[in-house]
Amino acid sequence: MREAVNLTGMVIKSTPSGEADRRLVILTRERGKITAFARGARRPGSMLMAASRSFAFGQFRLYEGREAYSLQSAEISNYFPELAGDMEAACYGSYFLELADYYGRENADCVEMLLLLYQSLRALLKPAIPNSLVKLVYELRVMVANGEYTERPPVAASDSAVYAWEFIVAAPLEKLYTFVLKEQVQKELEAGIRVNRKRFLDREFHSLEILRDME
Repeated sequence: MREAVNLTGMVIKSTPSGEADRRLVILTRERGKITAFARGARRPGSMLMAASRSFAFGQFRLYEGREAYSLQSAEISNYFPELAGDMEAACYGSYFLELADYYGRENADCVEMLLLLYQSLRALLKPAIPNSLVKLVYELRVMVANGEYTERPPVAASDSAVYAWEFIVAAPLEKLYTFVLKEQVQKELEAGIRVNRKRFLDREFHSLEILRDME
């Protein structure tokens, strides 16, 4: 009989599968990005329904199969329910999940990326920090976590923008969302990150297109 494994992670993608199941992509601390099936999760009253939603973070108990895992149970510590009531924040959060899915790899070391994702979603709920700045910080730092970045802005930038860039690249994760920028400095930071995004990312993201339409 197969033994269950306990993994800490977040559901970064959830899609219907068959008549009543859900196919989940979970970014885990221990095994990187994995695919799991939540059997019967779409049936009313299913114990797996809530744990099968995007943004669900916690402990997942799974059985490992040849090509995917089967979700047995979960203890979710945060569903980020506040995002559901804020359309803008939900779009930013969905974009963060898409980037995590893009960079996540099976059996890769995703500890930093998982913590970065969690901290960034929490930052979206802080009214003192503009969501647009949270997005820029997350974009740059997730590139850093995956070794695809420039140490300084790839465009002409003021000393303040260069300092902000270098801070985001090197700061401990818990310090990332402790500052705000003047409008001009944030625009310079955005210009540099846009260049890096075109340089290092080979696809467009649906939620990012929605954000552009909203803006």
